[in-house]
Amino acid sequence: MFDYGSLGVNVTHLSLMLYSNHLLDHASHYESDALVPRPIPPPIPLPGSAPLVDRSPPESRHSRRRLRACHQCDWVMALPPLRSGEQATCPRCGHAEVRRHRYPAQRSMALAVASLVTLLLAISYPFLGFTVKGVSNHIELTQSATQLIGYHEPVVAIAVLLTILVLPALYLCGVILLQIGLLAGRPLPLSRLIARSLAHLEPWMMADVFLVGTLVSLIKIAGLAQVDLGSGFWAFGVFVILLVATSQSVDRDWLWFALAGEPSAPDGSRTGETAAPQGLTGCHTCGLVNRLNRGKGRCQRCSEPLHHRRPMSLQRTWALIAASAVLYIPANVYPIMTTTSFGRPDPSTIIGGVVKLIEMGSWPVALVILVASVIVPLGKLIALAWLCLVAPRAHRMNALARTRLYRMTEFIGRWSMVDIFVVAILVALIRAGNLMSITPGPAALAFGAVVVITMLAAMSFDPRLIWDEPAEPKRKRGRLR
Repeated sequence: MFDYGSLGVNVTHLSLMLYSNHLLDHASHYESDALVPRPIPPPIPLPGSAPLVDRSPPESRHSRRRLRACHQCDWVMALPPLRSGEQATCPRCGHAEVRRHRYPAQRSMALAVASLVTLLLAISYPFLGFTVKGVSNHIELTQSATQLIGYHEPVVAIAVLLTILVLPALYLCGVILLQIGLLAGRPLPLSRLIARSLAHLEPWMMADVFLVGTLVSLIKIAGLAQVDLGSGFWAFGVFVILLVATSQSVDRDWLWFALAGEPSAPDGSRTGETAAPQGLTGCHTCGLVNRLNRGKGRCQRCSEPLHHRRPMSLQRTWALIAASAVLYIPANVYPIMTTTSFGRPDPSTIIGGVVKLIEMGSWPVALVILVASVIVPLGKLIALAWLCLVAPRAHRMNALARTRLYRMTEFIGRWSMVDIFVVAILVALIRAGNLMSITPGPAALAFGAVVVITMLAAMSFDPRLIWDEPAEPKRKRGRLR
């Protein structure tokens, strides 16, 4: 085995290296066919049996500097040569632009195949079971969604099925198809469309959130009944770990370079400046820097629609925030589920469920539900509304802190689905007639809509607006010019 490079590289060092390169190149202009070459270390030899696509990174097969425009602050930079285990971050806002892995094609292929196998095992074997007073029930993973249809909640059922099974399966199949073509040296038809789809599917995969919701459900009913963990549960736990590893192993920069190469940078592109004043923008899907015509266009590598800034970003975000705020009221006022014990129905709201858990002594579970279902949605609405207010008059001294707030808001939004998944698990599992049963309440649909709409609101907000120069106030009429 040959040495492929050191792992665990200091990210700060890479950022400083990027920044120094940008300062040196601040006044440099790229020519489409004669860009200034950058010293590139010799390619690291790999075993002859390694596929061609895995033998060397993009930097060792390209003589020109490769430009990138940060998706969060619009800073134009040149990527440095990267080895396995290294990542390049934006020197302006610290956003991770590229992460390089060793044997990227083989790694992603192996993880995706293993993930798909464990998913098939998870849906083929019993997932959970419970026994109370001689009455028992066992469910499979798919029943956590299908049982909701019987209680007139088809929209919630579809959302659960898509986020924990369908979308992850499509993502894994897409990764496998892409890597098969790349390892064979002949990308399959529609490879670029598949690669574009992967970037759009990833935020909506919530198998890890579902696993947390399952654990919360088990803790809630552990004192009421005997719980059995089936083989499907353990297979699903392994699937979640492998799915996260698969999504982390996909290097978009390497993937798109392997699929479509690296087109020349637009004429006159300058590093160390923002992209918009130069008429440039970076593609959010493949990362390529493109020149726009009248503020819009399509990426010449992946055909993704491009704009200097997302059209009507603030207006769309405000509209989605308003819709979420309206739905947040019935989501917390109406019961999210009703528990029937010995023929007595007991409806429970989100806050009511937290109070009951505290009375039962389950402080950790109560804290998880309180944070995920109450604090996170409300905090996300407040944070997005504040960002929309300050973006038109942002000051660069606070831009970095506001960008970090946006990243946190975007990351935590999906975890509010924990309560929806808890309801789905309990409704499917606890079915013992008048002895003990749980049915979904009207708040389930409203709360699920709040989670989805707040995620869309975070996606519609353009963080580059935080770094833009505020518009100069118009002069008052009658003032001498």
